Amino acid sequence: MPLTRILLYVRDVEKTERYYTTLFGFTAMQAEGDRIVELVDPQGGANLMLHPAAKGQRMGQSAVKLVFSVEDVASFCAKSAALGFPFGPIHQTGFYSFSNAKDPDGNSVSVSSRGMAGG
Repeated sequence: MPLTRILLYVRDVEKTERYYTTLFGFTAMQAEGDRIVELVDPQGGANLMLHPAAKGQRMGQSAVKLVFSVEDVASFCAKSAALGFPFGPIHQTGFYSFSNAKDPDGNSVSVSSRGMAGG
């Protein structure tokens, strides 16, 4: 069975929706009356489900990191910063590069060239 959805508890659904649709091209869908906004991956990967967090719920747990594959990490990070969503330093290994950030709710996000044609 494939992994098809990842649920994120978020404080600001609209801001988090904008983050993932702007940077990663997800399409937002929400059924009338549903609290959950589902972000559909245009390339067929797992969808993200944005669920409003409870007031007392702790945010930004680092037990999970969402990793997005990109061919050119430096180019992606430059474009992301220009859009107001900066990533941290680019780390280069012998095989690939990656950079980390936090989404608007403090969830760990990474872009990586691991597994891509160039690295």
